[in-house]
Amino acid sequence: MALVYSDVTIVVDERDDLFYTRAALQAHRPGEGRITVQPTPASSSPAALAHDMLYALGKRLAPGPHSPDVWLDSVNAAWLAAAAWGVAMGVRHVVVPRAHLLTLRRIDQLLAWRESTGAQLTLLWQKPPRGLPPSLARVERRISGRDQFEALLAEPGPIPARPSFPPALPAMTGPAAMATAARQAPAPQPRGTEAASTRPGRQAPPCAGALATAQLVQAAPALEIAPEEAAALTALTHPLIAGALSVLAFTQTGLGSLRFTRDLDISGDVCVIKLHGAGHRHCPLHAVPAWARPLLAGARAHHRLMAHSPREDVFSHVMLAEARHLRAHAGRLPQLDLSLLAGILVP
Repeated sequence: MALVYSDVTIVVDERDDLFYTRAALQAHRPGEGRITVQPTPASSSPAALAHDMLYALGKRLAPGPHSPDVWLDSVNAAWLAAAAWGVAMGVRHVVVPRAHLLTLRRIDQLLAWRESTGAQLTLLWQKPPRGLPPSLARVERRISGRDQFEALLAEPGPIPARPSFPPALPAMTGPAAMATAARQAPAPQPRGTEAASTRPGRQAPPCAGALATAQLVQAAPALEIAPEEAAALTALTHPLIAGALSVLAFTQTGLGSLRFTRDLDISGDVCVIKLHGAGHRHCPLHAVPAWARPLLAGARAHHRLMAHSPREDVFSHVMLAEARHLRAHAGRLPQLDLSLLAGILVP
């Protein structure tokens, strides 16, 4: 039988029928917006369930005692990353087998994740329902039978909620936009020159976002990388690190060019991104290849879930607080030769 409460469904399987577990595992289809999260048994890590969620989303933690993914030991950081990827990938339905083994804290974490993403959550409670915690015992509607469970898995799920954020300021238009775009043409420059910073204490001039610039300037084509290199970037867990390194890979610009990249410098369809040079004298527009769009969408979702404004920098936090981890991940991708680019950080 299944108990439905809002967008949370509890499937009560008192006899631990293999059918339900098997159906849940077969329902894992990330490309269709549905994932199955298998909780790691007997894990004492506070962030273990978030790690399981990230694994189901196709993300892989770097191994080893000195892993650059040590930040994932933080419960809040791990669940924020899981929410960002869930939003970016359009996850609409999450199925969790063996939910009766979860602690109350982890059940609350799952419910909070659902609130952040707006996805439907189905928990397989494979023991008598009298053990349901208060947060799940409020479910009133019941659906019983294998057919109903299969029908539930076949549903597309709700349209995922998008994190709320302040609306973007009006795009620069008219002569001002023409003048700005004129100095943003993607002319080739020596590597590293675009990584310089504006003078301390001097405010940078206004700079149009990606949408306004794309109406006036043609985006530079993305550089091609091998499919296995794109797959390695796609597996990175931190949305900001994955987004930043993907931009370095398809533009071959220094990381300093990303320091002032704002939310509004990524187009709504994530097809173009605008970078910024010294004093905004050279702010090229780059086309985003298909493989990198989910990664930049993840970075933007992470930014918005933190309630940042569209005019705030997206990558500045990871370039400062997580710079060591970012460089470490760049070093783990020798085929892309990103170590030098990732090391070009402006003060």
